[in-house]
Amino acid sequence: MAKPKLSVSTLHETRDDIVEELGTVLVGQQESIDQVLTAFFAGGHCMIMGMPGVAKTLLIASLAQIMDLAFKRIQFTPDLMPSDITGSEILEEDKTTGHRELKFVKGPVFANIVMADEINRTPPKTQAALLEAMQEKQVTLGGRTHLIDPPFFVLATQIPIEQEGTYPLPEAQQDRFMFSVVMTYLSEDQEVEVVRSSTGSTKAELKSLLGGEELLAYQTIIRDVEVPAQLSGYIVDLVAATRPGTPVAPDFVNDYVSWGAGLRASQYIVLGAKSKAALSGRSTANVDDVRAVVVPSMRHRIGLNFRADVDKVGVEDIVDRLAEKVPAPALK
Repeated sequence: MAKPKLSVSTLHETRDDIVEELGTVLVGQQESIDQVLTAFFAGGHCMIMGMPGVAKTLLIASLAQIMDLAFKRIQFTPDLMPSDITGSEILEEDKTTGHRELKFVKGPVFANIVMADEINRTPPKTQAALLEAMQEKQVTLGGRTHLIDPPFFVLATQIPIEQEGTYPLPEAQQDRFMFSVVMTYLSEDQEVEVVRSSTGSTKAELKSLLGGEELLAYQTIIRDVEVPAQLSGYIVDLVAATRPGTPVAPDFVNDYVSWGAGLRASQYIVLGAKSKAALSGRSTANVDDVRAVVVPSMRHRIGLNFRADVDKVGVEDIVDRLAEKVPAPALK
């Protein structure tokens, strides 16, 4: 029997199947799962933040099992070296001729899904080893460029920087991530469910639901989703309003923001809205799609000042107030 032609309708069905499959091992966290899948199908890297024990690693590992893709996990530690991520060149000798040459041994970054676990446990020098791979989908070493086969995603977990032994990610590296997703503690009922299900003798077996070729095809479908011109203008206005000192910045932005979001934020909000629409089975994005992705797109792209810390104002508060301040288009 021939497979159905891939479309936003089949993508919507696939998304529901994935969520159902994840539900066999994950309890709650529906908003986080939705945001990760939105970034994943759009082809963007994703950072997941939260305290230890909120199932960050479980979510990524389970998603990798559901996808028929090569998966590598890198545990970031203070002594991790850049070559432990990208790979290194070794001197290899041909036993028959005695000729020696350098051979590149690929590191764990050469996979379809790379889990950078606790990425802020390692110093910036090692964190930066991911920069070229995330942006250019390649690694350059010894003057040679080594391409990473698509699809390629970095799903990084990050623990709160207030904890001991953490190194904040530089702004340039944070900007490579499409979304910053926050996972929080479960409700009491959900924790009871996790405790009961995770301490038994049975273990759920996840089914593989999607391959690399299908995923790349869905990425093309998502990029073809229509975004009305008025909606694009609204997104640009929303992002521009986050930049303090500009004519369009509201007073509360000038009061609390050190630096605002750049062009990449606008691009990722548009792409995220397209992905959100397609995952919902629609071929045109709307204002609700934008509102669903604007916080994870901007959370790591807005820097707050000391006054915001004193007044306990967070990035989510700034984005919510901007959503009220910047008029949304009335689309048909």
